[in-house]
Amino acid sequence: MQRSQYADTVHNASDFGAAIGQYANRINKGQITVAGKKIQLPQNSFRHCLHGGPSGWQYAIYEGQQLNDSTLQLSLHSPNGDNNFPGNVTATVTYTVKNDNTLDIQFEATTDAETVINMTNNSYFNLSGDPSKAGTNMILYINADNYTPCDSTLMTTGEIKSVYGTPMDFRKRHPLFETIGDTTFTQIKYANGYDHNYVLNTYTNGKGDDTKVAASLYSPESGIYMEVFTNQPGLQFYSGNLLSGSVVDKKGIAYPQRAAVCLAPQKYPNSPNKKNWPSPYLKPGEKYFSHVAYRFSIR
Repeated sequence: MQRSQYADTVHNASDFGAAIGQYANRINKGQITVAGKKIQLPQNSFRHCLHGGPSGWQYAIYEGQQLNDSTLQLSLHSPNGDNNFPGNVTATVTYTVKNDNTLDIQFEATTDAETVINMTNNSYFNLSGDPSKAGTNMILYINADNYTPCDSTLMTTGEIKSVYGTPMDFRKRHPLFETIGDTTFTQIKYANGYDHNYVLNTYTNGKGDDTKVAASLYSPESGIYMEVFTNQPGLQFYSGNLLSGSVVDKKGIAYPQRAAVCLAPQKYPNSPNKKNWPSPYLKPGEKYFSHVAYRFSIR
């Protein structure tokens, strides 16, 4: 499997807009057990494995095929032992632009040996259209009563806690600036903002309802409104805390802290080590499928 050698990707080393894999988000100390065998994965964030390691799928070169005038399919063949993950895995990402202004993304994967899979879209959104300024005036809604708190290394503790009465509560939509600076709340302090997994209400009894709104984002400046739909159990909300102005876009704009946010549907972080959480394990003969859709409108 080739890794990207494009100058911009190597220079910026970001995951902007990427298809993340083999396992999006964090795995505690990079350790998993598959088919009774303990496996050590790369450690690239506080000694945890983040986004599949330093050479995850987001840095690979996919094979592209345009299926029609509105659909692009990307395919990837990941060999057994890639970043120490077991199994020869074939993964596809299919992007479709629909007539109702929806960007529809479908992730699929198969394997010849048991492994773990957790793919997601890592697009950053600033709906004002001006990434030179922080996007904290955007108004966020997340359809979740609970979230998975983290420790100081941003690793999930294994708990599932209510958002009620905390800055984690986005069931009643509000601008990010109202709560993002509340460092008296430990979770905000640890992440210097938001970098947390939400337990979506749209996922019940082991199945996600991708016809219901999992989250929405609105810019009062532009009037652009975005809804998120998914069949996944979790949604990682990241508020661009590590952006620092060091990355400059093609128009010469330096992205400041919190210039944009990610709303990335996925399995919960560290799910391979939590038997009571939705399973990320994939066996031969099974097919991994994840559906993510972003629908845009003006309000």
